[in-house]
Amino acid sequence: MKTICDIYRSPRESDMYLYVEKSQGMQRVPEKLQALFGKPIHVTTLLLTAERKLARADVDKVMNALQEQGYYLQMPPVADDEMRAIAAQNSKLPRG
Repeated sequence: MKTICDIYRSPRESDMYLYVEKSQGMQRVPEKLQALFGKPIHVTTLLLTAERKLARADVDKVMNALQEQGYYLQMPPVADDEMRAIAAQNSKLPRG
């Protein structure tokens, strides 16, 4: 499976990125998430394949999220173990 995606950076939150399928753009991203994310700043366009390595995301998870919900939200890295535990419990945003 191959997917062409655009990656956007949030102007509001450092190291927060939104991956979307290039052909669909922001159409499937919930309005509430778009409002929280801010005006997206285009970073790059990538061809995703199962063999591709991403710096801070699992390519399989990204590709599955793009197919199932139309976007993948990459959150900023967490600072310590306590914050990692909290982030793990809150890793999914509600679908809208």
